[in-house]
Parts: sequence; structure tokens; C-alpha cells
Amino acid sequence: MTTPTIIELAITVGQQLQRKGWLLATAESCTGGGIAQAITEIAGSTGWFDCGFVTYSNASKTEMLDVPAALMAQLGSVSEEVAAAMASGALAASNAHVAVSVTGIAGPTGAVPGKPVGTVCFGWADGSQVRTERLVFPGDRQAVREQTVIHALRGLLRFIN
Repeated sequence: MTTPTIIELAITVGQQLQRKGWLLATAESCTGGGIAQAITEIAGSTGWFDCGFVTYSNASKTEMLDVPAALMAQLGSVSEEVAAAMASGALAASNAHVAVSVTGIAGPTGAVPGKPVGTVCFGWADGSQVRTERLVFPGDRQAVREQTVIHALRGLLRFIN
């Protein structure tokens, strides 16, 4: 079995969201909008994609997504709790029914004790529940970002099904 490409995953996400009549919002940090870019590569994505937030700085996470500054001060911006708040904030600030969020350390710098380069936290929210996950991906900056987009889309498929 071959691994689906990012575009193939985005197409499948779109089909599932259309089937449910749902809109998606993204809240991205380490991917810099890569998830939204993959989604908007798909013709017709306007029917199931509402908006994307690229909240690279902590201040933007607070201002755009209402992530508590105290939460980031306590746990760091790369934490499952912040990913959950980002996903919930994207839902609240959009017309979406479901949201995906990512926050991580793509490298080559930025590692801190307990959070090596490649650490990424994910959030998926639909208004009634939020799921999170923390993974550490190998490779350089580009590889970490690509793996993050793939995992975010795969996780979204699991979450909405």
C-alpha cells in the first residue's frame, strides 16, 4: 500500500466534510499555513473550508484565538493544552464546525528541555469535544513540517469519522 500524498489526504478530508455539510478552520503555528495551503489546492474547497489562522507568535495566539497568555507562560506554546485552546479558539472565531491546530518546533533551533526539535502538538475540535496528541518527528525543518501536515489531515479524518 502506498502512502497517500498530502493532496490526496486533503481531497479525502474535503469529501468527508462535504458529506457532513461541515466547514473546517485551521489554526497553525509551525506549519505556517501549510494545512490551509494543502486544502485550498483542492478545487471546490470553498464549499468546506471556512478559514485559516496562522498564529506564529504567542501574542497572535492570544489575540486571534483567545489562547490564555498565562497558559503559554506556564506550559510553553508547544503543549497539548495550547493546541486544544488553539483549535477551540479557531472554532469560536469562525463559522467552522470542526478545527485542526498545530503548534511545534520545526527546527533547526528552538528545542527546550523535554521538547526536542520535531516536537509537535495537535488539536482537533468540533464544539463538543477536543482531542490532542503530541509527537516528535525526525528530520529537518521541511520534513517536520510536511509530516505535521500529513498527521494533522490524517487525524482530522479519524476525528470526523
